[in-house]
Amino acid sequence: MKSTLSHPFAPLSAEEIRQAVAIVRAVPEFGASILFETVELHEPPKRARRSGDGSVPREARVNVFRTTELGVWQLVVSLREGCVLRQRFVAGARPTIQLEQFVAIEELVRQHPEFVAACAKRGITDMSLVCIDPWSAGNFGVPGEEGRHLSHAFCWVRTRAHDNLYAHPIEGLYAVVDILAHKVLRVDDLHWMPIPMAEHQYEAEMRTHFRQPLRPWEVVQPEGPSFALDGHAVRWDRWSLVIGFNAREAITLHDVRYDGRPVAHRMSLVEMVVPYGTPHAPHYRKNVFDIGEYGLGKLANSLRLGCDCLGHIAYLDAHLSTMRGEVLTIRNAICIHEEDTGVLWKHWDFRTDRAETRRGRRLVISSISTVCNYEYASYWYLRQDGAIEFEMKATGIINTVGCLPGQPSKYGAEVASGVEGQIHQHHFCARLDMSVDGDANTVTECNTCAEADEHNPYGNAYYIDEVPLRRELDACRRANPATQRYWKVINPNRLNRVGKPVAYKLEPSHPLTPFLKPDSFSGARSRFIYNHLWVTAYDAEERYPGGEFMNHSSGAGGVADFVKQNRNLENADVVLWHVFGLHHLPRPEDFPVQTTMSTGFTLTPCGFFDANPAIDLPPQPNRASCTVSCCSNGT
Repeated sequence: MKSTLSHPFAPLSAEEIRQAVAIVRAVPEFGASILFETVELHEPPKRARRSGDGSVPREARVNVFRTTELGVWQLVVSLREGCVLRQRFVAGARPTIQLEQFVAIEELVRQHPEFVAACAKRGITDMSLVCIDPWSAGNFGVPGEEGRHLSHAFCWVRTRAHDNLYAHPIEGLYAVVDILAHKVLRVDDLHWMPIPMAEHQYEAEMRTHFRQPLRPWEVVQPEGPSFALDGHAVRWDRWSLVIGFNAREAITLHDVRYDGRPVAHRMSLVEMVVPYGTPHAPHYRKNVFDIGEYGLGKLANSLRLGCDCLGHIAYLDAHLSTMRGEVLTIRNAICIHEEDTGVLWKHWDFRTDRAETRRGRRLVISSISTVCNYEYASYWYLRQDGAIEFEMKATGIINTVGCLPGQPSKYGAEVASGVEGQIHQHHFCARLDMSVDGDANTVTECNTCAEADEHNPYGNAYYIDEVPLRRELDACRRANPATQRYWKVINPNRLNRVGKPVAYKLEPSHPLTPFLKPDSFSGARSRFIYNHLWVTAYDAEERYPGGEFMNHSSGAGGVADFVKQNRNLENADVVLWHVFGLHHLPRPEDFPVQTTMSTGFTLTPCGFFDANPAIDLPPQPNRASCTVSCCSNGT
């Protein structure tokens, strides 16, 4: 079947997913009973970049598993030839926890006699009001848990329909579920704690009071948006790129170019781990990899016009596979729109009283995913000055536990009477397959140094010391605010007008200090968090910093192992792995819903252009702006 899609990096269509599933099911050893972890585009080689003539074969990566045994089959399927090109079985691997399994785990626990009895001891008789979140179980060497695919479930109870369940943690009661065998392995009734029953609502229909609304704010583009969308290929101002999407990473950006010049081959968020900081059982097990163990893409929201994005918006649907091999379509999973960014550049000449001002705009590509209690809103920004930004906005509801009123543990804070939020971190990792004016790049580390005394008679001299990271073991780096450290991706084969290599720089603006001990159970599985930058030689199969299969993982097979090859990084095809994040001790202001916390990074041109690339923006004063008289009563 010949693809009619406009670009080889476009994600699989619904029909292609059906075709891939049918091809796999036709293999005798799989058949109708096989279950699907993921069906996604098997991305073509880099040489296929910008090829749209249909000559590039369409292939799918398909991971399948059975409930009768551990292990995952990894297949590559040719959609054109209608066959499996290659396959391998990864013994002991566990698939990601599937969306369909969330409800199944909850119902299984609700019906278990020991769990029902434990709830009754706490005065809970209506089991329909009990809510169970299916947390991944980690790998802690607990006897009886070996050789299984487990979920460690935490519990809450509603007071009525649509009540905010996270206001009422059932502290001390937990369940461990064998996901594949579909049975409760055990119920842990560790201790009794009073359930806080005060309501803390956030839904509009559950609240009785709202502040006086502000007057309407409208985003108006009378001539429509400035971007053009052809399938998944986007053009805006001088930028061009292809937007991808899959069940694990959600948004992926491909073939990113400015004015035709390549900047990056592929960029995405590839992992997130959230370690909680309490030693108390069983909360020490909270070390969840929300991307590797669940997948942001499959948990993406259907975005709503006028709420999640403002302005003239183009939406893209996401087509994914269910566990049974059916097509799951998430309508409006990706939002594309423009935003004003304020003054981009300005100068007033006081001698002549002449001023020039240019306002900037950015293209925004976003999606929002809900992982049980938390919302993760991912935003990629393309700016008119050639910069690329990624911002992660974390909101939703903090994970809550019970405490005696006024007596939270030292590892958390009381956010409401009897409700504690535990200290935790969100470590994110972006995989940046750079291509700065081509694939032959070198990464350099830049530190600001004070000049030596013999050359610094006035004590004011400092300079940038720039050192190339020549091999992979040299390029395992941490941020250093004391030296204003940043990293540059240069192309030594392309010089700008002042004779320096063209470059983009990465500034670690949100580095995070990990507090997990590296040799702990959770630390061993999270080895990528101990550096803020890793650089590896490009390998299409080295995709995830913690490893391919994160559920019950040992910590092997990630970027910390990739770099042991110590490959050459000079004038080479390189990949940057940037780790950043959020450090969060909850506040009362984070409840009942947490206002947005933000983290991210920026890739900024650094000699990539010969001058300010936005110098040619035409003056465009906003004609809709007007002067108003402000009165103290706001009328």
